[in-house]
Amino acid sequence: MNLEAAMRLAVQQAEKVKGTTYPNPPVGAVILDRDGEVAGVGATEPPGGPHAEVVALRRAGERAAGGTAVVALEPCNHYGRTPPCVDALVAAGVSAVAYAVADPNPIAAGGAARLAEEGVAVTAGVLSDAVAGGPLREWLHKQRTGSPHVTWKFATSVDGRSAAADGSSQWITSEAARADVHRRRAVADAIVVGTGTVFVDDPALTARLPDGALADRQPLRVVVGEREISQEARVLNDDSRTMVIRTRDPHEVIKALSDRTDVLLEGGPTLAGAFLRAGVINRILAYVAPILLGGPITAVDDVGVLSIAHAQRWRFDQIDPIGPDVLLSLIPG
Repeated sequence: MNLEAAMRLAVQQAEKVKGTTYPNPPVGAVILDRDGEVAGVGATEPPGGPHAEVVALRRAGERAAGGTAVVALEPCNHYGRTPPCVDALVAAGVSAVAYAVADPNPIAAGGAARLAEEGVAVTAGVLSDAVAGGPLREWLHKQRTGSPHVTWKFATSVDGRSAAADGSSQWITSEAARADVHRRRAVADAIVVGTGTVFVDDPALTARLPDGALADRQPLRVVVGEREISQEARVLNDDSRTMVIRTRDPHEVIKALSDRTDVLLEGGPTLAGAFLRAGVINRILAYVAPILLGGPITAVDDVGVLSIAHAQRWRFDQIDPIGPDVLLSLIPG
Protein backbone atom coordinates (compact mmCIF):
# COMPACT_ATOMS: atom_id res chain seq x y z
CA MET A 1 0.00 0.00 0.00
CA ASN A 2 1.44 3.40 -0.97
CA LEU A 3 1.38 6.44 1.31
CA GLU A 4 -1.64 8.08 -0.31
CA ALA A 5 -3.73 4.92 -0.07
CA ALA A 6 -2.69 4.52 3.56
CA MET A 7 -3.59 8.16 4.26
CA ARG A 8 -7.05 7.64 2.77
CA LEU A 9 -7.49 4.76 5.21
CA ALA A 10 -6.32 7.03 8.04
CA VAL A 11 -8.89 9.65 6.98
CA GLN A 12 -11.63 7.01 7.10
CA GLN A 13 -10.60 6.16 10.65
CA ALA A 14 -10.62 9.85 11.62
CA GLU A 15 -14.10 10.38 10.21
CA LYS A 16 -15.41 7.56 12.41
CA VAL A 17 -14.46 9.37 15.61
CA LYS A 18 -15.45 12.95 14.71
CA GLY A 19 -17.33 14.51 17.58
CA THR A 20 -15.93 12.17 20.25
CA THR A 21 -12.38 13.42 20.78
CA TYR A 22 -12.60 17.11 21.76
CA PRO A 23 -10.43 18.89 22.82
CA ASN A 24 -8.18 16.50 20.94
CA PRO A 25 -8.48 16.37 17.15
CA PRO A 26 -10.11 13.41 15.37
CA VAL A 27 -7.00 11.75 13.95
CA GLY A 28 -6.58 8.45 12.12
CA ALA A 29 -3.36 6.43 11.84
CA VAL A 30 -2.18 3.43 9.82
CA ILE A 31 0.92 1.31 10.47
CA LEU A 32 2.48 -0.36 7.44
CA ASP A 33 4.94 -3.20 8.04
CA ARG A 34 8.31 -3.57 6.29
CA ASP A 35 6.58 -4.97 3.21
CA GLY A 36 4.11 -2.10 2.97
CA GLU A 37 1.17 -4.16 4.19
CA VAL A 38 -1.33 -2.80 6.71
CA ALA A 39 -0.35 -4.00 10.16
CA GLY A 40 -2.62 -1.85 12.30
CA VAL A 41 -5.12 1.00 12.10
CA GLY A 42 -6.47 3.28 14.77
CA ALA A 43 -8.12 6.56 15.66
CA THR A 44 -7.97 8.94 18.60
CA GLU A 45 -10.04 7.75 21.53
CA PRO A 46 -12.14 10.03 23.79
CA PRO A 47 -10.24 12.46 26.07
CA GLY A 48 -7.88 10.64 28.39
CA GLY A 49 -7.58 7.71 26.00
CA PRO A 50 -4.70 6.98 23.63
CA HIS A 51 -4.10 8.95 20.46
CA ALA A 52 -4.44 7.39 17.01
CA GLU A 53 -0.76 6.45 16.65
CA VAL A 54 -0.74 4.53 19.92
CA VAL A 55 -3.94 2.65 19.06
CA ALA A 56 -2.55 1.67 15.64
CA LEU A 57 0.84 0.66 17.10
CA ARG A 58 -0.82 -1.59 19.68
CA ARG A 59 -2.77 -3.33 16.94
CA ALA A 60 0.33 -3.69 14.77
CA GLY A 61 2.44 -5.17 17.55
CA GLU A 62 5.92 -6.34 16.51
CA ARG A 63 5.10 -5.76 12.84
CA ALA A 64 5.55 -2.01 13.42
CA ALA A 65 9.34 -2.38 13.74
CA GLY A 66 10.98 -1.16 10.54
CA GLY A 67 7.63 -0.11 9.17
CA THR A 68 5.92 3.21 8.36
CA ALA A 69 3.39 5.16 10.37
CA VAL A 70 0.92 7.18 8.31
CA VAL A 71 -0.93 9.80 10.38
CA ALA A 72 -3.42 12.53 9.52
CA LEU A 73 -1.79 15.04 11.91
CA GLU A 74 1.85 15.55 12.86
CA PRO A 75 2.50 13.31 15.89
CA CYS A 76 2.42 15.26 19.14
CA ASN A 77 5.58 16.02 21.09
CA HIS A 78 4.28 16.92 24.53
CA TYR A 79 2.89 15.45 27.72
CA GLY A 80 -0.81 16.07 28.15
CA ARG A 81 -3.23 13.50 29.47
CA THR A 82 -1.09 10.97 27.61
CA PRO A 83 2.64 10.80 26.81
CA PRO A 84 4.00 12.15 23.49
CA CYS A 85 3.10 10.05 20.47
CA VAL A 86 6.63 10.51 19.12
CA ASP A 87 7.91 8.49 22.08
CA ALA A 88 5.63 5.60 21.20
CA LEU A 89 6.67 5.71 17.54
CA VAL A 90 10.38 5.72 18.39
CA ALA A 91 9.96 2.94 20.94
CA ALA A 92 8.11 0.81 18.38
CA GLY A 93 11.04 1.11 16.00
CA VAL A 94 9.25 2.54 12.98
CA SER A 95 11.66 3.61 10.26
CA ALA A 96 9.42 6.26 8.66
CA VAL A 97 6.50 8.53 9.48
CA ALA A 98 4.26 10.29 6.96
CA TYR A 99 1.69 12.87 7.99
CA ALA A 100 -0.75 15.19 6.23
CA VAL A 101 -0.95 18.39 8.30
CA ALA A 102 1.46 20.06 10.70
CA ASP A 103 0.16 20.55 14.24
CA PRO A 104 -0.70 24.26 14.64
CA ASN A 105 -0.69 24.01 18.43
CA PRO A 106 2.71 25.33 19.58
CA ILE A 107 2.52 23.22 22.73
CA ALA A 108 2.10 19.95 20.83
CA ALA A 109 4.13 20.79 17.71
CA GLY A 110 7.68 19.70 16.98
CA GLY A 111 6.98 16.03 16.51
CA ALA A 112 8.45 15.91 13.01
CA ALA A 113 11.73 17.50 14.12
CA ARG A 114 11.99 15.16 17.10
CA LEU A 115 11.43 12.11 14.90
CA ALA A 116 14.08 13.28 12.45
CA GLU A 117 16.53 13.70 15.34
CA GLU A 118 15.86 10.07 16.25
CA GLY A 119 16.73 8.94 12.72
CA VAL A 120 13.16 8.41 11.54
CA ALA A 121 12.48 9.42 7.93
CA VAL A 122 9.66 11.99 7.88
CA THR A 123 7.38 12.90 4.98
CA ALA A 124 5.01 15.84 5.37
CA GLY A 125 1.97 16.98 3.38
CA VAL A 126 0.59 13.62 2.21
CA LEU A 127 -2.99 14.38 1.03
CA SER A 128 -2.92 17.52 3.14
CA ASP A 129 -5.89 19.11 1.33
CA ALA A 130 -8.07 16.04 1.87
CA VAL A 131 -7.28 16.01 5.58
CA ALA A 132 -7.46 19.77 6.19
CA GLY A 133 -10.77 19.97 4.32
CA GLY A 134 -12.04 16.71 5.81
CA PRO A 135 -11.92 15.36 9.36
CA LEU A 136 -9.64 18.11 10.70
CA ARG A 137 -11.43 21.06 9.09
CA GLU A 138 -13.26 22.31 12.18
CA TRP A 139 -10.47 21.54 14.66
CA LEU A 140 -7.85 23.34 12.57
CA HIS A 141 -10.13 26.38 12.29
CA LYS A 142 -10.55 26.44 16.08
CA GLN A 143 -6.78 26.20 16.56
CA ARG A 144 -6.13 29.07 14.13
CA THR A 145 -8.86 31.46 15.25
CA GLY A 146 -9.97 30.42 18.73
CA SER A 147 -13.58 30.42 17.50
CA PRO A 148 -15.87 27.56 16.53
CA HIS A 149 -16.20 26.61 12.88
CA VAL A 150 -19.72 27.53 11.66
CA THR A 151 -21.42 25.67 8.83
CA TRP A 152 -24.69 27.02 7.45
CA LYS A 153 -26.74 24.03 6.35
CA PHE A 154 -30.00 24.34 4.43
CA ALA A 155 -32.22 22.50 1.96
CA THR A 156 -33.59 24.23 -1.09
CA SER A 157 -35.34 23.73 -4.38
CA VAL A 158 -33.30 24.33 -7.52
CA ASP A 159 -34.79 27.83 -7.69
CA GLY A 160 -33.61 28.70 -4.18
CA ARG A 161 -36.85 28.25 -2.22
CA SER A 162 -36.80 26.78 1.27
CA ALA A 163 -40.57 26.23 1.35
CA ALA A 164 -43.60 26.37 -0.90
CA ALA A 165 -45.80 29.47 -0.99
CA ASP A 166 -48.07 27.99 1.72
CA GLY A 167 -45.09 27.49 4.03
CA SER A 168 -44.86 23.70 3.66
CA SER A 169 -41.30 22.40 3.49
CA GLN A 170 -41.42 18.73 4.41
CA TRP A 171 -39.79 17.32 2.50
CA ILE A 172 -37.90 19.32 -0.10
CA THR A 173 -34.98 16.92 -0.24
CA SER A 174 -34.79 13.15 -0.29
CA GLU A 175 -34.48 10.59 2.47
CA ALA A 176 -30.81 10.16 1.55
CA ALA A 177 -30.16 13.88 2.07
CA ARG A 178 -31.98 13.88 5.39
CA ALA A 179 -29.96 10.87 6.56
CA ASP A 180 -26.79 12.78 5.70
CA VAL A 181 -27.98 15.73 7.78
CA HIS A 182 -28.56 13.48 10.78
CA ARG A 183 -25.09 11.97 10.36
CA ARG A 184 -23.58 15.46 10.45
CA ARG A 185 -25.67 16.42 13.47
CA ALA A 186 -24.36 13.40 15.35
CA VAL A 187 -20.77 14.66 15.09
CA ALA A 188 -21.49 18.39 15.56
CA ASP A 189 -21.08 20.16 18.88
CA ALA A 190 -24.09 22.45 18.51
CA ILE A 191 -27.05 23.24 16.24
CA VAL A 192 -28.26 26.83 16.09
CA VAL A 193 -31.75 28.01 15.08
CA GLY A 194 -33.76 31.16 15.65
CA THR A 195 -36.95 31.52 17.62
CA GLY A 196 -38.84 31.91 14.34
CA THR A 197 -37.92 28.38 13.31
CA VAL A 198 -39.07 27.07 16.69
CA PHE A 199 -42.43 28.83 16.32
CA VAL A 200 -43.04 27.70 12.74
CA ASP A 201 -41.54 24.20 12.59
CA ASP A 202 -41.25 23.11 16.25
CA PRO A 203 -38.13 21.05 15.45
CA ALA A 204 -36.57 18.57 17.88
CA LEU A 205 -33.08 19.27 16.46
CA THR A 206 -31.86 15.79 17.32
CA ALA A 207 -29.57 13.39 15.51
CA ARG A 208 -31.33 10.20 14.55
CA LEU A 209 -30.33 6.87 13.10
CA PRO A 210 -31.90 5.48 9.90
CA ASP A 211 -34.42 3.52 12.01
CA GLY A 212 -35.56 6.72 13.73
CA ALA A 213 -33.87 6.02 17.05
CA LEU A 214 -31.80 8.71 18.73
CA ALA A 215 -28.09 8.60 17.92
CA ASP A 216 -25.77 7.88 20.85
CA ARG A 217 -24.30 11.39 20.67
CA GLN A 218 -26.51 14.47 20.52
CA PRO A 219 -25.39 18.05 19.85
CA LEU A 220 -26.22 20.98 22.07
CA ARG A 221 -29.39 22.66 20.78
CA VAL A 222 -29.15 26.45 20.66
CA VAL A 223 -32.11 28.80 20.21
CA VAL A 224 -31.27 32.40 19.34
CA GLY A 225 -33.61 35.39 19.62
CA GLU A 226 -35.36 37.80 21.93
CA ARG A 227 -38.81 36.19 21.94
CA GLU A 228 -39.91 33.67 24.55
CA ILE A 229 -40.53 30.16 23.26
CA SER A 230 -43.12 27.78 24.61
CA GLN A 231 -42.03 25.45 27.39
CA GLU A 232 -43.77 22.73 25.37
CA ALA A 233 -41.48 23.25 22.35
CA ARG A 234 -39.82 20.02 21.27
CA VAL A 235 -36.42 21.69 21.32
CA LEU A 236 -36.75 21.79 25.12
CA ASN A 237 -37.45 18.08 25.55
CA ASP A 238 -35.10 15.65 27.27
CA ASP A 239 -33.51 14.25 24.11
CA SER A 240 -30.54 16.61 24.45
CA ARG A 241 -29.40 19.74 26.24
CA THR A 242 -30.62 23.15 25.07
CA MET A 243 -29.18 26.64 25.39
CA VAL A 244 -31.37 29.70 24.84
CA ILE A 245 -29.43 32.87 23.97
CA ARG A 246 -31.40 36.13 24.22
CA THR A 247 -29.72 38.01 21.41
CA ARG A 248 -29.90 38.69 17.68
CA ASP A 249 -26.19 39.40 17.42
CA PRO A 250 -24.29 36.56 15.70
CA HIS A 251 -21.04 37.64 17.36
CA GLU A 252 -22.62 37.18 20.78
CA VAL A 253 -23.77 33.71 19.74
CA ILE A 254 -20.26 32.77 18.62
CA LYS A 255 -18.86 34.05 21.91
CA ALA A 256 -21.38 32.00 23.89
CA LEU A 257 -20.28 28.90 21.96
CA SER A 258 -16.56 29.58 22.25
CA ASP A 259 -15.97 26.25 23.98
CA ARG A 260 -17.36 24.40 20.95
CA THR A 261 -15.57 23.44 17.73
CA ASP A 262 -18.15 22.30 15.14
CA VAL A 263 -21.35 24.39 14.96
CA LEU A 264 -24.22 23.86 12.52
CA LEU A 265 -26.46 26.82 11.66
CA GLU A 266 -29.87 25.47 10.69
CA GLY A 267 -32.03 28.52 11.17
CA GLY A 268 -34.35 30.15 8.67
CA PRO A 269 -33.65 32.92 6.16
CA THR A 270 -33.55 35.73 8.71
CA LEU A 271 -30.95 34.11 10.96
CA ALA A 272 -28.90 32.95 7.98
CA GLY A 273 -28.87 36.48 6.59
CA ALA A 274 -27.71 37.89 9.91
CA PHE A 275 -24.83 35.41 10.18
CA LEU A 276 -23.79 36.05 6.58
CA ARG A 277 -23.83 39.81 7.10
CA ALA A 278 -21.72 39.36 10.21
CA GLY A 279 -19.17 37.30 8.27
CA VAL A 280 -19.10 34.43 10.76
CA ILE A 281 -20.03 31.56 8.43
CA ASN A 282 -17.07 29.41 7.42
CA ARG A 283 -18.80 26.93 5.13
CA ILE A 284 -22.12 26.52 3.35
CA LEU A 285 -23.75 23.13 2.85
CA ALA A 286 -26.64 23.39 0.42
CA TYR A 287 -28.81 20.35 -0.23
CA VAL A 288 -30.42 21.16 -3.57
CA ALA A 289 -33.41 19.16 -4.82
CA PRO A 290 -34.39 18.99 -8.51
CA ILE A 291 -37.78 20.60 -7.92
CA LEU A 292 -39.22 24.05 -8.63
CA LEU A 293 -41.35 25.84 -6.04
CA GLY A 294 -41.43 29.53 -6.90
CA GLY A 295 -43.07 31.80 -4.36
CA PRO A 296 -41.65 34.23 -1.83
CA ILE A 297 -39.95 31.96 0.73
CA THR A 298 -36.25 31.95 -0.06
CA ALA A 299 -33.39 30.20 1.71
CA VAL A 300 -31.85 33.48 2.89
CA ASP A 301 -33.00 37.06 3.40
CA ASP A 302 -30.93 40.23 3.23
CA VAL A 303 -27.18 39.59 3.24
CA GLY A 304 -26.24 43.23 2.80
CA VAL A 305 -25.66 43.09 -0.97
CA LEU A 306 -27.02 46.10 -2.86
CA SER A 307 -25.45 45.40 -6.26
CA ILE A 308 -23.76 42.57 -8.11
CA ALA A 309 -20.44 44.35 -7.60
CA HIS A 310 -20.78 43.76 -3.86
CA ALA A 311 -21.91 40.13 -4.04
CA GLN A 312 -20.50 37.75 -1.46
CA ARG A 313 -18.08 35.51 -3.32
CA TRP A 314 -17.85 31.84 -2.42
CA ARG A 315 -16.23 28.93 -4.22
CA PHE A 316 -17.15 25.29 -4.48
CA ASP A 317 -15.23 23.09 -2.11
CA GLN A 318 -17.03 19.91 -3.13
CA ILE A 319 -20.05 18.82 -5.19
CA ASP A 320 -21.62 15.44 -4.46
CA PRO A 321 -24.75 13.65 -5.66
CA ILE A 322 -26.83 12.42 -2.75
CA GLY A 323 -29.79 10.32 -3.79
CA PRO A 324 -31.69 12.41 -6.37
CA ASP A 325 -30.31 15.62 -4.87
CA VAL A 326 -26.97 17.44 -4.98
CA LEU A 327 -24.92 18.53 -1.98
CA LEU A 328 -22.93 21.71 -2.59
CA SER A 329 -20.12 22.56 -0.19
CA LEU A 330 -18.86 26.14 -0.45
CA ILE A 331 -16.13 28.08 1.33
CA PRO A 332 -15.34 31.81 1.15
CA GLY A 333 -13.82 32.77 -2.21
